[in-house]
Amino acid sequence: MLWGKKIQKNLSSKKVLIVGSGGLGCSVALALSGSGIGELDIVDFDRVEEHNIHRQLLFNLDDSGKFKSVVASNRVEQRNSEIEVNAYTLSFEEYIKDCKINYDLVIDATDNLFVREQINAYAKDKNIPWIYGSVEEFNGQVCFFKDASFNIFATKEIEPKGIAAPMVMQVASLEANLALRYLAQLPINSDILYYLYYNSEGEFEIKKFKLGEK
Repeated sequence: MLWGKKIQKNLSSKKVLIVGSGGLGCSVALALSGSGIGELDIVDFDRVEEHNIHRQLLFNLDDSGKFKSVVASNRVEQRNSEIEVNAYTLSFEEYIKDCKINYDLVIDATDNLFVREQINAYAKDKNIPWIYGSVEEFNGQVCFFKDASFNIFATKEIEPKGIAAPMVMQVASLEANLALRYLAQLPINSDILYYLYYNSEGEFEIKKFKLGEK
C-alpha cells in the first residue's frame, strides 16, 4: 500500500551492508528486514555483554558471550524467512579485503570514528552511498553521504559516555528511513547532517547542516 508491488519486488533485490550490530545495527536490521530488503550482511566481531541489552533489541540475557552478528542475523531470519541475512565475525577492515559483493548501500552502525573513515573510503572507492549514525547520551547525528566525505570530521579518540536507549532507536529509525527512501528510489536529499538533541530546557530539536564536497 505504501509504494506498490513493483517497488516492493525491487526492494527484494537490494543488498545492504550493516557495519556493526549493537544498538543501531539491531534496530536498523529490524526495520529493513521488516520492509522486505532482499539481503542484509552484518559485520561485527564483538560479543554480547549484559550492559548492551537495554539498547540492543535483538539480544537477551541468554546471549551473553555470543557473537553479536550471529545472534542478530539469526533473530532477523526468524522474523522474516524470505530474506537472506549473513553474519561476518570480522572487523570491517578484514571483511572488505576479500569482499566481492556489490552492495547497493552501506549503513554505519558502529561507535568508532576510525571505522567510519574506512567505511567512507570503501564507499567512495565503490561509488556507492553510505549512511552515518552516532549516539551519545540524549544526542544523535545522522547523514546520508553521497558526494560529501566523512573526512571533514576530525577523527580522534573519544571517551565513551552513557547512551539513552530510546535515542538509539530514534537515530536508527532515521537511518532506516533514509535507506528505504533511497532503495525505493524515492526523493532524498543527501549530504545533510541531522543533529538531534534536547536543549537546556528539555525541548527536542533537530538541526540540519549542509555538507560540502571534499
